[in-house]
Amino acid sequence: MAREYVFDVYILASRSRTLYIGMTNGIGRRQRQHAMKQPGSFTSRYNIYRLVYYERHQYVLNAIAREKELKTWSRQRKIELIERENPAWVDLSEAFYRNYKGERIT
Repeated sequence: MAREYVFDVYILASRSRTLYIGMTNGIGRRQRQHAMKQPGSFTSRYNIYRLVYYERHQYVLNAIAREKELKTWSRQRKIELIERENPAWVDLSEAFYRNYKGERIT
């Protein structure tokens, strides 16, 4: 059986709403890397780790194209996208820290 890949384009935000856009094939793992605050990184410098938006793509080239597209958008347009899907700017990464029983995984 062939492995099925999923690629996520995501937006992280700080409490002050500084934004970061990225693409990955392991969104839970990638968000945890951002949360660990690697010294010298943009996300560490601006305390950006809250996952406020993501979308899934089956094909890597589609995900790359979408990431590039979002990066060209104005800040206001990015905020409108986030608020359409996540009006309270809730950290969506909580779902990736829970197992199938709904218990928090540390």
